[in-house]
Amino acid sequence: MKQIQVLEGLEAVRKRPGMYIGSTGSRGLHHLVYEVVDNSIDEALAGFCSTINVTIHKDNSITVEDNGRGMPVDKHPKLGIPAVEVIHTVLHAGGKFGGGGYKVSGGLHGVGASVVNALSNWLEVEICQGGKVYKQRYERGHVCYALKEIGTCPMEKTGTKVTFLPDDTIFTETTVYDFDVLKRRLREMAFLTKGLRIILRDNRTEEETFLEGGSVVDSAAAEAMSTEHEKKQISELLQRAQEDAMEAGASTEAMTSEETSASVDTANDSEAFADAFATSEESTKAHTGGKIGKIHTITLENGKKQKVVEFYYEGGIKEFVAYLNKSKEPLYENILYFEGEKNNVYVEVSFQHNDSYNESVFSFVNNINTPEGGTHLQGFRNAITKTFNDYARSAKLLKDSEPNLSGEDIREGLTAIVSVKIEDPQFEGQTKQKLGNSEARGAVDNIVSEQLTYFLEQNPQIAKSICEKSILAQRAREAARKARDLTRRKTALDTMALPGKLADCSDKDPKNCEIYIVEGDSAGGSAKTARSRATQAILPLRGKILNVEKARLDKIYANAEIKAMITAFGTGIHEDFDISKLRYNKIILMTDADVDGAHISTLLLTFIYRFMPELIKQGHVFLAKPPLYKLEKNKKVWYAYSDEELDSILSEVGRDQNNKIQRYKGLGEMDAEQLWETTMDPERRILLRVNYDEETESELDLTFTTLMGDKVEPRREFIEENAQFVKNLDI
Repeated sequence: MKQIQVLEGLEAVRKRPGMYIGSTGSRGLHHLVYEVVDNSIDEALAGFCSTINVTIHKDNSITVEDNGRGMPVDKHPKLGIPAVEVIHTVLHAGGKFGGGGYKVSGGLHGVGASVVNALSNWLEVEICQGGKVYKQRYERGHVCYALKEIGTCPMEKTGTKVTFLPDDTIFTETTVYDFDVLKRRLREMAFLTKGLRIILRDNRTEEETFLEGGSVVDSAAAEAMSTEHEKKQISELLQRAQEDAMEAGASTEAMTSEETSASVDTANDSEAFADAFATSEESTKAHTGGKIGKIHTITLENGKKQKVVEFYYEGGIKEFVAYLNKSKEPLYENILYFEGEKNNVYVEVSFQHNDSYNESVFSFVNNINTPEGGTHLQGFRNAITKTFNDYARSAKLLKDSEPNLSGEDIREGLTAIVSVKIEDPQFEGQTKQKLGNSEARGAVDNIVSEQLTYFLEQNPQIAKSICEKSILAQRAREAARKARDLTRRKTALDTMALPGKLADCSDKDPKNCEIYIVEGDSAGGSAKTARSRATQAILPLRGKILNVEKARLDKIYANAEIKAMITAFGTGIHEDFDISKLRYNKIILMTDADVDGAHISTLLLTFIYRFMPELIKQGHVFLAKPPLYKLEKNKKVWYAYSDEELDSILSEVGRDQNNKIQRYKGLGEMDAEQLWETTMDPERRILLRVNYDEETESELDLTFTTLMGDKVEPRREFIEENAQFVKNLDI
């Protein structure tokens, strides 16, 4: 009880929610779940929790259950109310403050529960503790009734269950939870907490479709019932994956999926709550089919469907590295893992090189993602740079006359997780994106250097393969350095350095300017005619650009199409990137609405994400959305951007033989006037801003490597899993 300290009240949270959860959009909405789960994670880190259940209900309320110790129910010595009430109604009141609480913790350091409560229409907490079940309800942060005893539970059973409904007056953009967003974050949490089981359930059921005999349509059946036009396009995608597999000598046999069904108790009383903590591992596996990380559909007693995914990783961050490398070819079989404690900093590091050319290193502090790194990441980079150079010198892999390998050379094709647990983390800024504790650098550096040195001495073949790859990277980097000058512009006004095929705009103020990256000369010609010459630049590309996922830096600089983009943007790439030199406020990718167009867009996005990610982070990258249909009737013209919009227009104008409907397969089918009206006119066009959540950057990295990497089978699985969500397919 003395661990709970009262610091201040709650009112500021509802007035300025963005200060506490980052935003009141989708990201902030999902952050509420993370904060409640973080409390359960803290119990797991302290060794008291082994299972966390997260459930999305029909009304988009959320339940988070754990089998930890249960929140304290005794009265607070100063306030005279139950400690659980203090935790949920007083800001900065939590077991994470003061001596004797958690040694390490994540979340908002004690403000999590109260912030979630303040930003919810209602919140209910149930606690199983000491053979009794307690419950309390709050509405928009206010207590509805005093903590009360509502039932009993076995003496050995403990845990906390929190259920809340986000306040729609706060989250005005959306209150609908995205299963995939939660799945990605919870998977990451499970990787980072070795031996913790996290189960995500979705009780929301769409309108069910029944086949003959009354059986519920599953995902396979739903795909079979899709339109012929969709099936043909999906088939084409799968065929391409098969052709790639044949070229690579890989198997093209389709993997069969197992269907599982189970009955679950949907009761919500105290007895059911107590039973939830008695669930065995075997029982859990029966519910999920025992396939870690695979989404299953189970049938409830009421006939409704529930989507379930389970995460459990006994190997912790070693399995995290294996997961991130599944679409890559490892350079060696071993996944290196080092751990230790120094200066009260517990360090876990795991990594493995692969045959790609990109670095994928992710860092965490108390399970909090730090996308900007910090001192722990600096320590890791220093350690591997120093250790590998020392080994290369001692093993005569580097001559005395040759320069040391750079950190970038050694980290080429590296997938790594750096995780530290620290009692009092000091972050730079409120967003907790960068760690500032100086002791973390020394701790990581010392532990990695010592254990990595020993590993390299014991495994000379692995050490040699890494050093040889790094030496090749060094030579390629030097070649790229020589080619780099060709893409640099001396000044923003030096038009002589611009690519010849660029039709630049006359306005030299980047705030007013935008550039269209267009597929092909035909569409490029129409775009050049249609554009507003003052503010719109056109850069046509010939064919598909280089896949940067499969190329070293020297090849990238040598590619004519990529060189043209780098030069046009003006920012440089990689370590030379400077966003202040950006010549256009908007970079718009305008490709055909077919498979090839989608492929080209993905290639372009892969390049920008790998070498100019700041352009995406700061909101400069967009996708054009050309119309799919042109409807002409009685000399009047309508454009539709989806099948639904076309149906709506036809419902208004009538369906008869006077309708002339054109399905656009490419931008080249439009004349300049049509292209301007539909896709380029700032007053009427539709642009999709490209962005990504840094908190799940590891999943985004995996998506790019899956789609653009050498391994075909993961790409095939990705296509099969996501084909049902594709819209507006072309045939």
